[in-house]
Amino acid sequence: MTLERGALLHKRYRIVEILGQGGMGSVYRAVDENLGVDVAVKENLFTTDEYARQFRLEAVILANLRHPNLPRVTDHFVIGDQGQYLVMDYIEGEDLRQRMERVGNIMEDEAILLGAAICDALTYLHTRKPPILHRDIKPGNVKITPDGHIFLVDFGLAKVLHGSQATTTGARAMTPGYSPPEQYGTARTDPRTDIYSLGATLYAALSGIIPEDGLARAMDNTQLTPLRKRNAKVSRRLAAAIEKAMGIDPADRFQNADEFKRALLGSKSKTQRLPGEYVIQPPPDADELKQNSIERESQPVSSLKASNGKNSQYSEEAPVFKPPKKKRKGRRLVSTLLWLLLILALGTVGFVRFLPTLVPPVLMDILSPINAIPIPFLPGANSPTPPPLATETLFPTATLPVTVNATLPPATSTPTLAPTATKQPTREFTPTPENIPATGPTPLGGGGQIAFASSRSGIPQIYIINVDGTGLQALTNEENGACQPAWSPDGMQLVYISPCRARGDFYDNAYKDSSLYLINADGSGREALTTIPGSDFDTAWSPDGKRIAFASLRDGRKEIYVLTVATGAVTRLTNSTGDIENSQPSWSPLGNQIVYTVRRVGAYQIWSMTDTGQGNVQVVRSGQQLWDFAPVWMPDGETILFNQRNLGPSLPWLMSIRFEDRETQDPTKLDLPKPIENVQFSPDGLWIVFEGQDETTNRDIYFMTITGGDRTRLTNDPKADFDPAWRPVP
Repeated sequence: MTLERGALLHKRYRIVEILGQGGMGSVYRAVDENLGVDVAVKENLFTTDEYARQFRLEAVILANLRHPNLPRVTDHFVIGDQGQYLVMDYIEGEDLRQRMERVGNIMEDEAILLGAAICDALTYLHTRKPPILHRDIKPGNVKITPDGHIFLVDFGLAKVLHGSQATTTGARAMTPGYSPPEQYGTARTDPRTDIYSLGATLYAALSGIIPEDGLARAMDNTQLTPLRKRNAKVSRRLAAAIEKAMGIDPADRFQNADEFKRALLGSKSKTQRLPGEYVIQPPPDADELKQNSIERESQPVSSLKASNGKNSQYSEEAPVFKPPKKKRKGRRLVSTLLWLLLILALGTVGFVRFLPTLVPPVLMDILSPINAIPIPFLPGANSPTPPPLATETLFPTATLPVTVNATLPPATSTPTLAPTATKQPTREFTPTPENIPATGPTPLGGGGQIAFASSRSGIPQIYIINVDGTGLQALTNEENGACQPAWSPDGMQLVYISPCRARGDFYDNAYKDSSLYLINADGSGREALTTIPGSDFDTAWSPDGKRIAFASLRDGRKEIYVLTVATGAVTRLTNSTGDIENSQPSWSPLGNQIVYTVRRVGAYQIWSMTDTGQGNVQVVRSGQQLWDFAPVWMPDGETILFNQRNLGPSLPWLMSIRFEDRETQDPTKLDLPKPIENVQFSPDGLWIVFEGQDETTNRDIYFMTITGGDRTRLTNDPKADFDPAWRPVP
């Protein structure tokens, strides 16, 4: 819970302001009332026993650090289930990110001196016994004081290496563009991790552009753009040193910070200086900095991607862009003349084509060939009236050629599955002011099939239906019911849960003794995946089809697990304490991240972690009066949709947030009809299927485009239809 201004923390530190907020907590400026000095208080919300033990051990080591380029850690403490806290010197001045926003790309000499100072700090950290890694170097964590001195700040993610450990206990944070690929998973991090991040920081400072993400480069999805292509004024030797520091393989980087420092200083003769002299141009005085901050905050929203009103080294990084170049007067004059000539030419064509009687006969003979020139947006003098637009086709004529056989495995008791006739789906149009139905986009995602659960036979079973409303078939015949279908990525199998006696809300423990089952797309081949009933539910198939994430009560509370399909092995990803519960996992398209719902302090929140359960961070902070739940990744791999509702009984709506903007932007409420719940995407990513309700509050399956067009009701049975899943193209 964010501390309020004026609050007294630990009976000593009076909160003055919030300097920044991140996925693992906040950073505050406070006054030490015992000493009367300003301090920075770093908060970490991970409070498990293991985290608390590790925190105390490492805080003691950090408190003993003494280096001219590092702030002192002066205190540390843990407050129950509230959080862990580090107290550090508060460093006045501006951070490197603010300087980049203020002046644009920094000068080469300044970058070299800045890099050398940070290398000195890293050499000191890395040669401690045991060594210390910073693990979060970026422009926002490089501070420049009013006298031009350089500090590496924010030890909230620092890690002490004990022995030869290959993984870490403390939380990892990944800042896209600045983190090397090994920091995204469970691979070993070592001093070369910090060298990569420092290289990326200098790259951004000299180019004004965040470099390509390390993980994407490691997966061959992109390549690092040469620094000199971004800024040709950078010397070849300096660019080579920075790009070497950013090697994907740690073996290709500088092996220690001192090597990197020598390469930086050696890139220009004038930067050969003695240690301790690395100071750069100081920032403006406090009043001017404040005015610059006000000017940035007054810019349009589109220009705030770099700053977003954050004025501290402690906030997460936002994208950095070069400031717009000033237009030259000569170019502006040429541009104006070209526009005047274009307008004159269009006026001439218009007179000749539409008002020939106003043109003198002498000129008409000269200009008459203009009528023969075909211009796409101007019809000819004798152009026929264009034909009317074709009437919109409600549904595509082709669907996936899948024949569904209702051959089902025998069950102890066979209920009669005779679903009532389903009406043809009805598309709901929004009239225009002229009462003409608005034409929607071409229904590219309208083909295929949708699986869903329905209580139409008395107890929930899994059904499949074509998106044109035909071909309704029952796929399961479970005595105790079935629900929550999830397609394999190849569209050939479904995983579901049973027993399922009724639809359960996300905040209920409705699925008692449920297990995971697997069937083929035609309902055959039923196989139990979890043989010991453990109240398993909320299934989600990984993009590679090898794993299934799910929530379970098997260990006494809601936690998230992963099942390896080939072996049946189950791995627990979350390990919570107190009243914290985890559910509703959803994989990113790359399969390296999972977003999920967390119940914490009586509210429901959206969090993310790696596919191995590391780097848990809160994605959205909506407060105690709003519940966030049911997250799902968009196919672009950049955006997360999730449901939101007011505390207590209320209808849910749909929200959106870009994953990389989770620390700097608020989510966006989508202008779509509500209620809308449990959203899933079509194979082409252009349509969504979801649970909706009509005026009688009957729960049915709907689909529409991702922009809200062509909203179509697919089912209309009097009983509840829920848990839709759009079948991938086989």
